[in-house]
Amino acid sequence: MTQEQAATERASFSARASAPDAPALRAAVLAVCELIAEHERSDRQGPLVDDDLRPVLRVHPRDGRGFYSRAELIAGFRALPPGAAGATALSERAFVARVRMRPVRTQSGVTPVTVLTKPFPCPGRCVFCPNDVRMPKSYLSREPGCQRAAQNGFDPYLQTYNRLRAFRALGHSVDKVELIVLGGSWSAYPASYQRWFVLRCLDALEDFGRGVDGRQRAGSKPAPTSDETRPGPEPTDAGAGFEPARFPEHTVYNRALLQLGRGRARPEEDASQHDLERAQRRNERAACRQVGLALETRPDLIDEREVLRLRELGCTKVQLGLQSLSDEVLARNRRGHDLAASRRALRLLREAGFKLQVHWMPNLLGSTPERDSEDFARMFDDPDFRPDELKVYPCSVVPDTELCGHHARGEFAPYTHEQLLDVLTAVLVRTPRYCRLSRMVRDISTQDIVAGNRRANFRELAHAALVARGERAYEIRSREIKHATFERGALALRATEYATAIGQEHFLELCTARDELCGLLRLSLPGRASFVGELGRSAVIRELHVYGEALALGVHGAAGAQHRGLGATLVAAAARRARESGYAQLAVISAVGTRGYYRRLGFEDGALYQHLVL
Repeated sequence: MTQEQAATERASFSARASAPDAPALRAAVLAVCELIAEHERSDRQGPLVDDDLRPVLRVHPRDGRGFYSRAELIAGFRALPPGAAGATALSERAFVARVRMRPVRTQSGVTPVTVLTKPFPCPGRCVFCPNDVRMPKSYLSREPGCQRAAQNGFDPYLQTYNRLRAFRALGHSVDKVELIVLGGSWSAYPASYQRWFVLRCLDALEDFGRGVDGRQRAGSKPAPTSDETRPGPEPTDAGAGFEPARFPEHTVYNRALLQLGRGRARPEEDASQHDLERAQRRNERAACRQVGLALETRPDLIDEREVLRLRELGCTKVQLGLQSLSDEVLARNRRGHDLAASRRALRLLREAGFKLQVHWMPNLLGSTPERDSEDFARMFDDPDFRPDELKVYPCSVVPDTELCGHHARGEFAPYTHEQLLDVLTAVLVRTPRYCRLSRMVRDISTQDIVAGNRRANFRELAHAALVARGERAYEIRSREIKHATFERGALALRATEYATAIGQEHFLELCTARDELCGLLRLSLPGRASFVGELGRSAVIRELHVYGEALALGVHGAAGAQHRGLGATLVAAAARRARESGYAQLAVISAVGTRGYYRRLGFEDGALYQHLVL
């Protein structure tokens, strides 16, 4: 926490000092401090569960009724004057680690902040895709992230700032942020809107880190509403994939947006590349740094020019909706592209060093559990694919889709619970150790599902099924170190080598004796020069990630994985392998907030990448 933030929170607490509940809150906080001290004396580890807190909070209720929330306890502790915690002498970090909610959110080493773009016309006509004009294409208004976006009028500054505020209130570090931009097909949005969107997210990171609240100023521009009919200017600076003919007015979604006068960039939603680069340079030293930027798009919107544009925005990871590896299934679902487009997009993105996360959908129209099994096998057998991360979204029937009509006519049936469990269990066990299975089921409200799976815990069910069979998963998420402790000297460096469409990939890991993953690096050794002139024939670090609880900048870990030199160890190993393989330079696709880190390791800035002479 910066000095400005600390002063702001203490001032806020002081302003409440005369409120009836202020003494009660302070008493509750001190009682929780004593409880934590008692647990530490008895060697009890881990966060306090509700059964631990409830007896204490019952003795110290809020306003004589109800319980204080964990966020209120954390805010109350932060507002205490120095030494007020008494004999427990707890640090803020120790208190927060015990009290915070949902520690899983930041146990992968960074804080994920998800924001949504506003509704905009889509070039696709997928039979399974929702047509909720209140949301960007493919999203539904009851999804949690969509609700947050709508509450903020899809304003990127408000979404980012309020999400940071919520994470901090719950006790999470917000120094290292992975910004995840969802909504429709990013490459179909006007380029000026894209630059403005990313710039405003960076503005929010900078302001929050400095303790400056610009939300009122950001919110002074009214957000578009469903009855807004004022037409905006025609997009003149569109993304590489934008062609008016590819936005068919006769699709339900696009026609509705046009009728409502929505789906256009507004005059103020504009930023130049120069403005964006200034914001990126400021973020290099900000208290809240963007250490990753993920954007999602379609394979048929990717070409060489679009790849370079994504990099200019600071993007480090691309989410690509493949959905299926079968041309027949893609055609039946009116996906709008074939498998050749998916291969080409992945090859170009990999050649430019991006981290690749793909979306795959079992149970599409025309598929079967057996065909899905064959389809998924191709995902990692074929060198053209082999993604770094994977989101698996079983197809569900939602209202107002073409698939809904197929279902009503008996032409489509969702898998049974047992069939879907078999498919997802096979997915879990077949995903290799170099891939992270990020999601297994999409978080769709049961109210929006006409037919199909309504359970959100299929990952847990699939893990249980594997255990019952005496098997285990080796994909990354199943092996992350999380909050476990380890001896630094006991870690082993492990390498997995595999072929890709452009050359060889070396997946380097630092693992414990129990195969818990503490850190990873993806090293690409291309067989030819990249179309990105700056890269030439450099070896490329596509990802460097250290797992464990996210720590604030400058805080050194004692027993966890963060800030113990694991990243530098992996970079040194990558440089050695690249040199031994005959490469003269090693490049890295760094995020704007990690540029300083790589400079300290000897890398020099290029236009879009950083470079190390070997």
